Amino acid sequence: MSAWLKDETTLHTGAAPHHGVGLFALLRDQPGSQAAQVTAAGAAWLAGATPYPRSTLAQWEERPTAPGVLPCGTAFDVVNVPALFGRRMLERLWAEGPGSGPVATHRGRMLLFAAPGTAQRLPSLLSWEEWGTDGSGGVGGAGEERGTMPPLLCHGTGDAVTVPPLTCTSSDGGPRWLVAPDTRTPWLPGPDMLLWACVRVSRTPLPRAGAQTIFPPADQGANVYDVTRRR
Repeated sequence: MSAWLKDETTLHTGAAPHHGVGLFALLRDQPGSQAAQVTAAGAAWLAGATPYPRSTLAQWEERPTAPGVLPCGTAFDVVNVPALFGRRMLERLWAEGPGSGPVATHRGRMLLFAAPGTAQRLPSLLSWEEWGTDGSGGVGGAGEERGTMPPLLCHGTGDAVTVPPLTCTSSDGGPRWLVAPDTRTPWLPGPDMLLWACVRVSRTPLPRAGAQTIFPPADQGANVYDVTRRR
């Protein structure tokens, strides 16, 4: 299986297996590097979250445009946030922090892949920071005004999440990758880093209209992340 797993290969938009050519042969043979496209090594990492990675890869080869369902808690946890709040978190992580791990969108929410254990630890850290779990804001100590913290859903051991298809078919409004997995061991933020991003966003006013952003308009599929910047 490892013969075709190259970090630098990607699935290009609209790619599909040709007659007699397997999906992962295309992953191997088509060079490129785009943040929103899954690499062959990234696909192997995703499949490794399941008890039977070979079977998972075989299913994806048969249906490369279908979303999948993967368990959390072993290879990754997932922090599930409202889309706008998640976009602002990514702005912070990429502009002022170390970048992010894989990130996907699904049903108006953003899925931030995080280090295992984050789902258990992050809610405790937020409570320690005195952010209520009901999303209410308030005024902090020393006269510091606080914004609102929307409900965060943390998926860990015993949970499962829907992941976008390997091929980039995001124009239909279904799940899609913003930052796709690209290596066998992608960097994943831990609870401390995600706490930092949550608190910074909640304490920062919404950006003014016309302000610069790393995100393209919603109807564009441009790649806006330089994954080589991950620290």
